[in-house]
Parts: sequence; structure tokens; C-alpha cells
Amino acid sequence: MSYCRQEGKDRIIFVTREDHETPSNAELIAEDPDDPYEEQGLILPNGDINWNCPCLGGMASGPCGSQFKEAFSCFHYSKEEVKGSECIDNFRNMQECMQRYPELYPQEEDKAESNSGSASDPPTEGSASPSETDSTPASSEPESAVPSDSTSPTDEQTTS
Repeated sequence: MSYCRQEGKDRIIFVTREDHETPSNAELIAEDPDDPYEEQGLILPNGDINWNCPCLGGMASGPCGSQFKEAFSCFHYSKEEVKGSECIDNFRNMQECMQRYPELYPQEEDKAESNSGSASDPPTEGSASPSETDSTPASSEPESAVPSDSTSPTDEQTTS
């Protein structure tokens, strides 16, 4: 025997094998292009901003979400000759907020440093640490290719 029960916001429906064997008589509803919950892209058909768009990368939520929304809205709805020129203060507020949370909003310089791998960064799996690369004999490279900050060359390096 099938039955239904409500648990908070969820409705749980238990069905029998017989229920599954009978064809469904459910009618599908055509998609509503104005439904804000459908994936519409960044700009909804009515011209509003879709804050749920995955293209925003979660910027509309989090500790600086309100500052992001203010700045982005200002720019989007700007009527100025130089679009967004009246939004400088909004973007400044957003930037100041983001600087208070560098772990959530890394600066471009921080990204570049972490990608190049500084000497203080621990090596990742599959990468060599600086000490491993400096002591490797440079058999096919000229001696000038050895980094200047390395220790004295090994016997193999001086004879090549």
C-alpha cells in the first residue's frame, strides 16, 4: 500500500511494486522562461541580474556578497557615458572587503606566486623540491644553466 508523509519541507512518498508497474499519468508542465530558478544565464529575460548564475562563482554570497551585488548592480544599470563611472565607490568598498578575506579572495599577485611555487612552499605530489632539482646532474645542459643560488657544483657537473 502506498502512502505519503511530510517531514519538514520534504514530502516523502512510498509506493508499492504495483504503483511502479502502472504507467504514469503525470502531465509535464512546459518550462517557464520567466522562472528565476531555471538556468537563464547572468541576465534574466526581464533584464535583472541572476544572482544564482554559476558564472558568478559564488561572488554574490559570502562575506562580501552585498558589496559585490551593490557594485555589480551599479555597473549593470549604469546609464553614464562611461559605463560604471559612477560606481567607483561601490567597487572600492568591494575591494576593501575582499582584502579583509585574502584566503577567500586571493589577489592576482598571490595567485601568480602560488602557481610559480616559491621556495617556502612545500612541494606538491609529483613535483620536485628545490633541493632535489639543484643536486640533479645537468648532463645535457651547459654549466651556466645551474642556478646561481645552488651549492657548489658536484664532480659530475664540473667535468661535463
